[in-house]
Amino acid sequence: MRVRVDEQSGVEVVLPRRTAEREAAAAIRQLRPWIERRIAELERHRAAIAARGATVPYLGQTLALVAEPGRTRVHRSGERLLVPGAPADGEASRAALERWYRRRAAEEIAPRLDAATARAGTRYTKLTIRGQRTRWASCSTNGGMSFNWRLLLAPAPVLDYVVWHEVCHLEVMDHSPRFWNLLASRWPDYEAHQAWLRRHGATLVL
Repeated sequence: MRVRVDEQSGVEVVLPRRTAEREAAAAIRQLRPWIERRIAELERHRAAIAARGATVPYLGQTLALVAEPGRTRVHRSGERLLVPGAPADGEASRAALERWYRRRAAEEIAPRLDAATARAGTRYTKLTIRGQRTRWASCSTNGGMSFNWRLLLAPAPVLDYVVWHEVCHLEVMDHSPRFWNLLASRWPDYEAHQAWLRRHGATLVL
């Protein structure tokens, strides 16, 4: 039996085949305090996203969204992002914004990754930008690196932490004590940035 609370599904109970519905009801009663905490947390996330108004975060900066009808690509002008369509939070502007963030992610992450691997004395084979729902980044056994573009919605030190996390996986592929000791030697504040992602990660959406 699995109970999940998220933005898309609400409260979802997954039962093994031939399990009685009353067992689901019993599980929900037993887990009610946890479910209520998760629902309250989701409400805080929604409130934080709504509080942005017509702005988006970018590596610790706040960029104002300015809608321009007829525009097809996002363009940054100082502290403003010129986006397609009106209103600024429409589907057209959101899709264009994601494309812009994906392009910028490659430009922001590549030099960080190059610098970190040079310092560590390791090498990676390729960099891919994705939009995973459950991962911020990954490192394959052949040295391929994958990063979530949504990391650009976080403060810059958080992105730097994730880069170092994956670079350390080039030397230690698991999460053993050896890995965490290596990460602590390379990025001493990793625990604070890891905690920030756990607390605010759900708000890193457009």
